[in-house]
Amino acid sequence: MEFVPGPLLKSINHPSDLRKLKKSQLEQVCNELRQYIIDIVSVQGGHFGASLGVVELTVALHYIFNTPDDQLVWDVGHQAYGHKILTGRRDDFHTNRIYKGISGFPKRSESEYDTFGVGHSSTSISAALGMAVGSRLQGVKDKQHIAVIGDGAMTAGLAFEALNHGGVENSNLLVVLNDNCMSIDPNVGALKQYLTDITTSHAYNKVKDEVWKVLGAISKFGPNPQAVAQKVEHAIKAAVLKQSNMFESLQWRYFGPIDGHDVKHVAKVLEDLKDIPGPKILHCLTVKGKGYAKAEKNQTKWHAPGKFDKITGEIQKSESTKPKPPKYQDVFGHSIIELAKENEKIVGITPAMPSGCSLKFMMDEMPDRAFDVGIAEQHAVTFSAGLATQGLVPYCNIYSSFMQRAYDQVIHDVALQNLNVIFCLDRGGVAGADGSTHHGAFDLAYMRCIPNMVVSAPMNETELRNLMYTAQLKDKGPFTIRYPRGLGVQVDWRKPFKEIPVGQGRKIKDGEEIAILTIGHVGNFAVEACEKLDLEGFHPAHYDMRFVKPLDESMLHEVFTRFQKIVTVEDGCITGGFGSAVAEFMITHNYSANITRLGIPDKFIDHGTQPELYNECEYDAKAIMNAVRQQVGNAVFA
Repeated sequence: MEFVPGPLLKSINHPSDLRKLKKSQLEQVCNELRQYIIDIVSVQGGHFGASLGVVELTVALHYIFNTPDDQLVWDVGHQAYGHKILTGRRDDFHTNRIYKGISGFPKRSESEYDTFGVGHSSTSISAALGMAVGSRLQGVKDKQHIAVIGDGAMTAGLAFEALNHGGVENSNLLVVLNDNCMSIDPNVGALKQYLTDITTSHAYNKVKDEVWKVLGAISKFGPNPQAVAQKVEHAIKAAVLKQSNMFESLQWRYFGPIDGHDVKHVAKVLEDLKDIPGPKILHCLTVKGKGYAKAEKNQTKWHAPGKFDKITGEIQKSESTKPKPPKYQDVFGHSIIELAKENEKIVGITPAMPSGCSLKFMMDEMPDRAFDVGIAEQHAVTFSAGLATQGLVPYCNIYSSFMQRAYDQVIHDVALQNLNVIFCLDRGGVAGADGSTHHGAFDLAYMRCIPNMVVSAPMNETELRNLMYTAQLKDKGPFTIRYPRGLGVQVDWRKPFKEIPVGQGRKIKDGEEIAILTIGHVGNFAVEACEKLDLEGFHPAHYDMRFVKPLDESMLHEVFTRFQKIVTVEDGCITGGFGSAVAEFMITHNYSANITRLGIPDKFIDHGTQPELYNECEYDAKAIMNAVRQQVGNAVFA
């Protein structure tokens, strides 16, 4: 399908082309850019609302600043679609998030305009501050450094750490706060209330207006903007801003709030701010999903709606008429409510992902026992640890790749104190179109090396329920349960809860000559492979280990006693993961066997559908079949 940009957008191959236009034409550019995003995302899928909300801001930034020489860092990278289109990737944008196409997030290896990789949130201020200090140390004085932070990213501790440092560095840095009161779900916490208070306070805005009157004089002072900047500084300090504004208290000059959808005014303000030295913040008010009525009305649903009819707004449903099994996420969401009704000590915690991880069900039914702590993974873990010290049983649900941001807290605050915090790691394994920043490749490896930690992975939804039940029983200590994104298996998952003895695997199928050992959802690939191999005359045994730590040593003794040929399969990194644990057992107990380890190779994997990535990483059913054939001395089948 051909996507045709509007006449002005078609003429913009790079921001230098945008800067040739008149300011009076910017509104049309915004309209065409917004429509182009709608046209393509409606057909191809992807993130939606965030980029629509920053169209005017995107155009104004590239119009005023000399990108890529001026360094522009986009936080929460899914708001950067317009940025990608304006920076040489317009004609490739239809491949966004598609296998072998362009990334859905800014990526340094993709474009010189992508100054920093930003798949995870709240990194922009730190990165841009490092760039600004780097320029200063090298004597570069005329380079601008801009961080655009939004979609709830300011709630993370890293953003506050950067603000604290940036306030004393006196470096040439502008932070644009894209305030739309949303991450994926609505923003939460005191910062949201504080920003709301700023935007609605009549007294504050009267002072702000006086400051802007002084600031507006900049353009009239031609050759000596420094003197005007000093007048602005004195005017601000003479007012009450420093006492009433958190940012000013941290020694950042604060400007705003302004309407982030008035592109000409945003451009004028940015032009003025270029001449003001030191750290400064521009507060822009935007609407997530701006320009598409349904996305404005239901911002959570339209964060990433999938493919849809751009005229009617009807979201495309799967063509398959076969009923789909429930996703692991939804099974978690319903199961925690069932468990919480039986155990009054159970609570749920998530860092800004209640919809994605399905804790939203508990938040609706038991609002006093479910907590969205904002984009703050470190806090989520230590908050959970604090709850556990008081005898509560916290289920801390964090995406696998986001848990990496709280690793010290897992070790120091939970495992070292042997607290019963249950980590439910959603998005374990390859996560699909979000790509390398979101794949949960490392959790099996980074969790299994921690003392006191139990590490498990269910093969289906019933196993997930039973592991969730087991983890909240007495004296279980730190407990990890990891499962993939968006998948499911057709099983009767509504059976009563049943305890799974910690460290006990199960034999799925007996066999001869070779054994397949799996952990988690990929066990279903092995089931498929075994069925086909049986027809070919191969009869591998299949063991679902359930636990990476502790391993079922009794089962492994059986395996290594009976089989000289073994295949391990995991949806995680081969280096240090499940297969490594099996090999370590073999060495420790002086067994000898040929082990083929299948899993994510020692590299970062780009984006694509999960089946495409399973195939690329070579641990799907076909790869398991080939590994068995190779082990028993047969040729590899295509």
